[in-house]
Amino acid sequence: MNSLLNVGMSAAVSIACLAFAPAHAATSVLDTVKQRGVLNCGTDNSAPGFGYLNTKTGEMEGLDVDMCRAVAAAVLGDAKKVKFVNVTDKSRFNAVQTNQVDVVFAHTTVKPARESAITVDFLPIYFYDGNGVMVKGAKIKSVKELKGGTLCTTQGSATEQTLSTYIKAQGWGSTTKVLTYENLEKLFAAMDSGRCTGMSTDRSALASWKANAPKPADYTILPETLDKSPFAGFVVANDSRWRNALRWVTYSLFQAEESKIAAADVAKAGAAEDPFIRKFLGTDGSFGPDFGLPADFVSKTIQQVGNFGEIYDRNLGPATPNRVDRKGTLNAPWSEGGALYSPPWI
Repeated sequence: MNSLLNVGMSAAVSIACLAFAPAHAATSVLDTVKQRGVLNCGTDNSAPGFGYLNTKTGEMEGLDVDMCRAVAAAVLGDAKKVKFVNVTDKSRFNAVQTNQVDVVFAHTTVKPARESAITVDFLPIYFYDGNGVMVKGAKIKSVKELKGGTLCTTQGSATEQTLSTYIKAQGWGSTTKVLTYENLEKLFAAMDSGRCTGMSTDRSALASWKANAPKPADYTILPETLDKSPFAGFVVANDSRWRNALRWVTYSLFQAEESKIAAADVAKAGAAEDPFIRKFLGTDGSFGPDFGLPADFVSKTIQQVGNFGEIYDRNLGPATPNRVDRKGTLNAPWSEGGALYSPPWI
């Protein structure tokens, strides 16, 4: 009888131990990426300035693409150890949930339902945008004039819901239609051919498509902003080890810009006497091991990809056709009046 009781008590203790086992006991995506030796990063290939396949060079380029490279540099020590997986607005969340990709950077708007219902975890916001509308020609001056027309956007995007809400709020009812397309390239083609009265997506994307069009003057971006659209990368929910590591990789890009450490300055900055900079770059102490990352993960990231300002200028700066001004906007560093901000590293 006593032996049976002991067996029962042992089983109960075992079950209790399992119930209270730490969450990090399960394999994290961080471990999977290290073992694989390649980061699978989901991004768009039809969004100039963010995620775009340059047909002249055969290379992926854009702000989102460089965020992928920054993660590869931090985790694997090499920004080139990344496989770009094309995702659309409709497929991007499923790609993370089914382990097709490890992380997604694809001009994705942070929304509560996406963390609650879709169950993904967002990383820090790295770009502030808003939904807008572009039309062909200069006759239409306001979104208010689009009643009875056909507004088009991409399938599965936050803009699709924004348009439906806007049309309902205006009382336009069934007189105004919404059509959706697989990606931005097909969306622009539909508007250009006359199938859509207006093309609606993030204002940065509208500016890029207008700037890259054969005749930019043929298109007008209307003045209204229909909704806020802050962009962030995202990972599968409930993997705090992976999420936390990537949060601080993103913050390191912001902090490096704030501390004025550019790609060419890393070696010199790391040899300086400033104890904060030495620890930040992994010269003397490091936060890396706390996150399962190499001690010099910040140095490797900045050396290979640049600080956030360098990444921004390379893809959306004044010398590019996709120019989106930072000065005086939320996309400026907090030290210059913007909203891009890293928590303190000490």
